[in-house]
Amino acid sequence: MTTYQSPSDPDLSWHPIQKPAELAESRLIQTILNNTFPINSHLPGERELAELLGVTRPTLRETLQRLARDGWVEIHQGKPTRVRDYWKEGRLGVLNTLSNHPHQLPENFIPDLLYVRLAMAPMYTDLAITNAPDDLAQFLEGRHDLKDTAEAYAVFDWELHHQLTILGRNPVFILILNGFKDLYLNLAPYYFELPPARAHSSRYYDKLAQAAEDRDVNRAKALTEEIMRDSITFWRQTKFI
Repeated sequence: MTTYQSPSDPDLSWHPIQKPAELAESRLIQTILNNTFPINSHLPGERELAELLGVTRPTLRETLQRLARDGWVEIHQGKPTRVRDYWKEGRLGVLNTLSNHPHQLPENFIPDLLYVRLAMAPMYTDLAITNAPDDLAQFLEGRHDLKDTAEAYAVFDWELHHQLTILGRNPVFILILNGFKDLYLNLAPYYFELPPARAHSSRYYDKLAQAAEDRDVNRAKALTEEIMRDSITFWRQTKFI
C-alpha cells in the first residue's frame, strides 16, 4: 500500500463551499444593495424569485426567513415580501452581512461607526482597568511580538478591544462589539496599511500597558479616547475612501 506524496506542500487554504441558502442570501442582498430591489420595493413572487436566484423554493423560504430575522425584508403571509429600510429597521446582523459588501457602504458609514466606538471604548477600558488590570497588562505583552503588517495589527487590535470588553465584565459591551467583528476585520487592514496609523497604535499599546500596570483608570480612559478620535482622522486617509 502506497501513500501519495506531493513534491511540495499543497496550498490547502480552501474557502468552504457555500450552502444553497447562504448563496441565495448573498445574491439577494447584492440585489438589494445595488437597488435591483430598492428599499420599500416588493420582491417578485416565490416561483420567479427562486428561478432568479437559482435555488429551490424551500431554499428560498429559508433564505427569506434568515433575512427577515436580521431586518432586511418583511414577510406577511399572503402579501408580497417588502424590502425593509435596513438602515432604520435592521439589526446588528446587518453589520456582519455588510462586511462582505464594504464598497457599497454609505460614504460616512465608517466614520459614524468610529464615533460609536469613540463613545464606547473609553467606558469599557475604564471597566477593564478597574476590574482586571493585571490581566490586561499580561495580554498587552503580546504587542512585543506584533509583526509590522496591516493584517497583524488588525487582528491584534480587534483582540485587544474584545479583551477589554471581557475584562470589563459588562456583557452588553461584549455583545455589541461582537456584532462588529466581521466588519471590523474586513476593514481594519485598510486602516493599518498606513504606517503612521500602525505607529500611533503601537504607542497606544505601550502607554495603555503602563496605565494598566499603574492601575491608572483616568489615564487609560484618556489614552483610549485620544486614539479613538485620531483613528477617525487616519481613516479619512485610507485607500478605502
